Amino acid sequence: MADRITKERRSENMRRIRSKDMKPEMHVRRIVHGMGYRFRLHRKDLPGKPDLVFGPRKAVVFVHGCFWHQHNCRAGRIPSSNSDYWTPKLARNVERDVSARTALEEAGWRVLVVWECELKDEAAIRKRLRRFLGPAGATRGNTVC
Repeated sequence: MADRITKERRSENMRRIRSKDMKPEMHVRRIVHGMGYRFRLHRKDLPGKPDLVFGPRKAVVFVHGCFWHQHNCRAGRIPSSNSDYWTPKLARNVERDVSARTALEEAGWRVLVVWECELKDEAAIRKRLRRFLGPAGATRGNTVC
């Protein structure tokens, strides 16, 4: 199936896609901050540059877009047009995710992935984050993340 827009327009669309500060990530950041947790963003010294890093808790959160990281939901499907391009590209993203998660866990970090489609149920996300992070303000050495 041929692409419905011009090559130049597709290139412009792809160029505008950012890797951080996207709506789902910002949504999770607002939730976590509102729950009383403090965190660092996109630490480059950690594999995969996690979206949220809770240093003293040795915990990281990745906020994954369902399409880009191939979640098993409706939004995670591979496009039928230009599949020769999309299939390997999206597979590399998934491989990179697995590699980063493995490296983090081997280094003693706990990893949580929040999928874009899960953000529809904010109460469930809050519960998951609270269970993963533990009580707000309760960090080792009584320091703030």
